[in-house]
Amino acid sequence: MERLYLTPGEMIAAYSAAGRGKLNRPTASLLLLGILAGAIIAVAGAATNTAAYGIADTWTLRTVCALLFPFGLGLVVVTGSELFTGNCMLPITLLDGSGTVGQLLRNWALSYLGNILGAGLVAALCVFCGQLDYSAGALAVYTIRVGAAKCAMSFGNAFGLGILCNFLVCLGVLAANSAKDTAGRLLGAYLPVCFFVLCGFEHCIANLYYIGAALMAATVPEYAALAVEAGVDLSSLTLAGAAANLIPVTLGNLAGGLGVGLLLWYCHTQAEKKTAAR
Repeated sequence: MERLYLTPGEMIAAYSAAGRGKLNRPTASLLLLGILAGAIIAVAGAATNTAAYGIADTWTLRTVCALLFPFGLGLVVVTGSELFTGNCMLPITLLDGSGTVGQLLRNWALSYLGNILGAGLVAALCVFCGQLDYSAGALAVYTIRVGAAKCAMSFGNAFGLGILCNFLVCLGVLAANSAKDTAGRLLGAYLPVCFFVLCGFEHCIANLYYIGAALMAATVPEYAALAVEAGVDLSSLTLAGAAANLIPVTLGNLAGGLGVGLLLWYCHTQAEKKTAAR
């Protein structure tokens, strides 16, 4: 009977092999699949905001979000979309002798740009097409509050929580790729992302939605007035504040993804080769 899973060594080899396709993907395809991935993650963010805006208890709120958001990564995996955070492990492919640094940087730049465009499009549609009108604008207030809080986060906290987030996201990508059936791929992606959302770790692509939607909502006079009335501090909710979050979170995500990818690559390929050669 055929196994429905890959061993850890096979899993790393499969990711490395898939990486060759990612590094050689045509520009238009890479950008479009990046837009799709950004939109999928943004819709997951919109769904969690919508589910959570009326919940006062933090434990319940985090748990509800953690149960819903992971389906976003599962859809990214099964659609073959280009998500920057999952692509942070692509240096594995270079270490296996395929691709160039230039191709790697091209993939990162275009996937990130596509993710920005996809998340921004979803945010704009939610804000300007009335999705935030729930409960007389309470969802809009919650959306602004979440984005403002992220913009007010310190560099060190954003960087550290970014490391922890993509450590888990990349484990989810690898776990999903270790399964040979759709159910196994979805479950593999689900649990690690559930953990990161429950713990409140920081994901740069998700934050493109959370902060982007908050910035856009704050330009709508009715939403901004409701947020001020609710006591939300809007002083950090600026483009500079967005950069102050996204830069350290992106760097942290890069470090977390690289770290777990390189660790597993070394342990399951290089170390095993050295052992076999003795």
